[in-house]
Amino acid sequence: MPADCPNCGTAVSDNYCAHCGQETRLHMPSLGEFVHEFITHYVALEGKLWGTFTRLLFRPGALTNEYLAGRRRRYVEPLRVYLTLSILFFALVKFSGVNVYNEDDVPATAGATAVHGQAASGGAGDERDERDERIRLGDALAPDVDRWLPAVRHTVDRFDALSASDKATVLKDGFFRYAPYAMFCLMPVFALYLKGLYLGTGRRYGEHLLFALHANAFAYALFTVFLLMPDGFFKFVLFCWLIGYLPWAMQRVYRKGMIGTAWRWVVLMALHLLSMAAAIMAAMFLGVAMAH
Repeated sequence: MPADCPNCGTAVSDNYCAHCGQETRLHMPSLGEFVHEFITHYVALEGKLWGTFTRLLFRPGALTNEYLAGRRRRYVEPLRVYLTLSILFFALVKFSGVNVYNEDDVPATAGATAVHGQAASGGAGDERDERDERIRLGDALAPDVDRWLPAVRHTVDRFDALSASDKATVLKDGFFRYAPYAMFCLMPVFALYLKGLYLGTGRRYGEHLLFALHANAFAYALFTVFLLMPDGFFKFVLFCWLIGYLPWAMQRVYRKGMIGTAWRWVVLMALHLLSMAAAIMAAMFLGVAMAH
């Protein structure tokens, strides 16, 4: 046993450091020790993992109520649950080959229709036929952008000059690189919506943020299952559970009546869906801006 802790340098006289808690008898771990540490620390330790996920998945609002009641040591921390499930979901989306962008679903713009019309009649549009004229971000920009945000105009023009395949690559890369961060940044916004919807209840902002982390962690868990599951009756049942979970959790945590919960849920979903659409668009635009 060393005289000083290898981690913090404190003098030690036992198997564990009294200052930082690290073991003092260190050796290269075997595979069996790795497996044992994983099982005892993450799975079997006071049932922390199972207790967290059973309440998160099957008892709407229960995990939030447990945390607010002060019973926290027996469950995995809310931020860790959210980050783990969100990373798992986006990784699965990326490596499962799910197509997050399909250029065939993008409607043609007026300029594209004119160009393709010229190409069909043998006009001057033949030279531009190889370019993807259906996705022209420049057509959606306001006229004042050139004056107030020239960098945005430059980025958009550079994107519009790309070929169809290059545009698809840039948008997909932007989604997978920045969408997880964009969705994480929506958690304080989601909590702010809850704060406004439940004004006068005495709830602090941190309580709303806790609920936001748990609710969105559940959504990531179910979306992950959706990706792995074939279409069928069971998937329909899970979809119904996804729809009904949030209002049920809201009623359990905030203790409002059915009508009061219902209208708040409708408003919350409308605001959150708009925020998600804006966040995903921002992630893709950032991908366009960062592409070389």
